[in-house]
Amino acid sequence: MSCGNHHETDCSEVLAEVWLFLDGECDQGRKKLLVQHLDECGPCLAEYGIDEKLKALLARKCGGEQAPDGLKDRLRHQIRTLVLEQAEVTVESGPGGTTVEVRTTRRESRG
Repeated sequence: MSCGNHHETDCSEVLAEVWLFLDGECDQGRKKLLVQHLDECGPCLAEYGIDEKLKALLARKCGGEQAPDGLKDRLRHQIRTLVLEQAEVTVESGPGGTTVEVRTTRRESRG
């Protein structure tokens, strides 16, 4: 989507990130660019308003429950472990510090 006007940040880029903005998950520099764009662009501001109302409605109707910290920690650990396994990286921590081993396979293509 584009409103037809030139902006430092493209409309489609802003709309793709509006949920990150609403959730407070973008850094300060990015937040500043998004706010500037929303101040200048009526169509994007209207879309932002709809998304903001939808988010508020979902929070009200869904109770705003959050996963317990223990569950979040276990999920992070499992995801980290799977990523390291897929990348063939071994991390071991001991009294002498942390050791990281990366297994690499050299692949050559003959064409």
